[in-house]
Amino acid sequence: MFNHHFFDDEEAVKFFQGFLQEEGGEKLVMITDPPFGGLVKPLANSFSQISMTWKNLNKVSNASAEMPMIWIFPYFFESRILECFPSFSMLDYQVDYDNHPLYKHGKTGRKQSPVRLFTNLSPKDIILPEAEGYRFCSVCERYVSAANKHCPKCDMCPSKDGREWRHCDECGRCVKPSWRHCSSCGRCALPDHPCGQRQTGCFNCGSRKHKLRACPKKRMLVSGDRGAPGLSKHKAGKSRAKNKQKRRAT
Repeated sequence: MFNHHFFDDEEAVKFFQGFLQEEGGEKLVMITDPPFGGLVKPLANSFSQISMTWKNLNKVSNASAEMPMIWIFPYFFESRILECFPSFSMLDYQVDYDNHPLYKHGKTGRKQSPVRLFTNLSPKDIILPEAEGYRFCSVCERYVSAANKHCPKCDMCPSKDGREWRHCDECGRCVKPSWRHCSSCGRCALPDHPCGQRQTGCFNCGSRKHKLRACPKKRMLVSGDRGAPGLSKHKAGKSRAKNKQKRRAT
């Protein structure tokens, strides 16, 4: 999936190409639900190669044509996916998993599933179930979640996470309901955000002048320094796991 490689060589490639050519490729839609920990660009590269193969095998003359795709992924990857596929759009449909401890149907607020559908199909042609709370926005010409209210100032249904967003006149856009406008930062953020400070830096020593990979105190961490609490807990967990394996072996 990440490098578009077939382990069964020619036999697998022939099966793959034959599948793309069924009924002239007209009724083919690729639906993919890759691991959320995977990088977007390698996945997008594989999907682009599949689309190009579909196009060449079926002799599609339209230069801008793409194989119909539906990519299941969290909504906070939207900017990265659109960077790779500008023709994609994110649907409001929330994907739930029966066997997942967090992404289950029925949860609301920030606990609801962040997984969405990204597709190059026309949003107005995809009908979302009204029984699950989705409605059709006549202005946007697409189905949206019940809490995703149309903003006349933004001229769109702006919500990404399923909650009702509010419009900030100072920022000139809609933001999450928990955000407040900060006059010092000149933008909307959480009320307890570090005002005037960039939320980046080193997770080892706390400095904002460098990243963890360039931390001069990184060697101290390896030689026994405690470092960040999260890192020390991680090391302690690995040590306990090794001790358990040794006891089982003896």
